[in-house]
Amino acid sequence: MSGSGPGRGAEDDLLVVGKIAACYGIKGWVKIRSYTEPQENFLAFGQWLLLRRGALEAIEFDAGRRQGKGLVAHIAGVDERTLAETYTGLDVAVRARDLPQLDAGEYYWRQLQGLQVWCADRQQDGQADTGPVLLGTVDHLLETGANDVLVVVPGPGSVDGRERLIPYVPGEVVTGVDLAAGRIDVDWFLDV
Repeated sequence: MSGSGPGRGAEDDLLVVGKIAACYGIKGWVKIRSYTEPQENFLAFGQWLLLRRGALEAIEFDAGRRQGKGLVAHIAGVDERTLAETYTGLDVAVRARDLPQLDAGEYYWRQLQGLQVWCADRQQDGQADTGPVLLGTVDHLLETGANDVLVVVPGPGSVDGRERLIPYVPGEVVTGVDLAAGRIDVDWFLDV
């Protein structure tokens, strides 16, 4: 699974993949706060857009590298610090259709947000299954280091009003993802 910013929708959706955090040096280089995982993926897009005063503006980074714990990049055509300063604080986005294709069974976080999460009605006390029940929908995901976690919030038709944190472990906890049906199946106890 790969983090790529918030939102779910059409392939023309814009995904914010980073922010120009500050200037770096005096020759048009800037510090980038990357929202991609790994953060170097930010440099691989090639079709960046700036969000400035509610409008989209194409931007090109003609060089970039890891610097300390972050990234720095050079804005094409910007060779002085004063001009580079006008870019600080701006979000950098890409179009969803420009994201790399993932292997089968891999998903961008944005694809999982908003999906309904279903599980077999299996109680911890050993009661029999009564069929699948709706736990809620994926609100967002958390990166924990060990594995990503689905934050599932209740909604209409949910079995109860509880928010749940469900580890995203394909094949063990997550038993199926059907993007077309808007559904994730999990092997999870209801804890009721």
